[in-house]
Amino acid sequence: MTLRHLHIFVTVFQAGGITRAALMLHVSQPSVSLAIRELEQHYGVRLFERTGRSIVPTECGKAFYGYALHIVSLFRDMEKKMTDWDETGTLRIGTSITIGTHVLPSLLTACRERFPGIHAEVVIHNSATIERFATDNSIDIGLIENAPQHPDIRCRPFRKDRLCGIAPPDHPLAGRNDVTIAELASQPLLLREKGSGGREILDACFSLEQLHVRPLWESVSNQAIIRGVAAGLGVSVLPCLLVQKDVQEGCVAPFDLQPTLERDFNIICHKRKYLTAPMRAFISLCLENSGRERKEDGTD
Repeated sequence: MTLRHLHIFVTVFQAGGITRAALMLHVSQPSVSLAIRELEQHYGVRLFERTGRSIVPTECGKAFYGYALHIVSLFRDMEKKMTDWDETGTLRIGTSITIGTHVLPSLLTACRERFPGIHAEVVIHNSATIERFATDNSIDIGLIENAPQHPDIRCRPFRKDRLCGIAPPDHPLAGRNDVTIAELASQPLLLREKGSGGREILDACFSLEQLHVRPLWESVSNQAIIRGVAAGLGVSVLPCLLVQKDVQEGCVAPFDLQPTLERDFNIICHKRKYLTAPMRAFISLCLENSGRERKEDGTD
């Protein structure tokens, strides 16, 4: 069993098939099939179930993938580190849309001023996707709007955030500070997509009240939702940070929910992630700017 075997296995698992994996690896299909067969013979287990032309990972295969992925990722990290030893450190950051829009720019500005040798590569997506990127080592550090679900992710809160209701300026809910979850559920709702931090909080609230809600709109774009509310199509609940400008301009009117919906912004990384100096520096900066006391390990 070699690192090549593990690399081929990870590619087959992620590609979902031998043919696609062979194309991605630029090798022949028989070579890929042989490597998987040798792995199965070496450990005496079945890693994939073969049904016709498709393959599905077994439970053992899924468990093996967790180990293989991090061995391969660690090797890639080592290769990059050794190759770029004398070059500027690179930090791969992933953030949710709200954090990427309103929090990350000032963090990166402060980071560049204090640590000019750090080069940041950023990806912005919803919280669930950023958590997945942290799990499969596509990023080094994630900043998300909810608590991570994966058991291999460690988490540290670094800032508080509040969700705010918005409605058309002439709407009955506009300006109220006591709107209940049940009242909200009775309105035509324009909401973020499932997987976003704010949507998960709202769905949990609806579930606790045993309310079945079917949004009128679902969108990955906060601005599309705000424009829809301004046009009188319905109401929404979004982070206060995102709607301040539109509220001030009178495009939409705010309302407060009871109970108030608050959440933590969280720093996440994989439990087995080796924290380099640039990673520790960025984590320290996040905690410092939030006013929270930093611990020695930089996370939890």
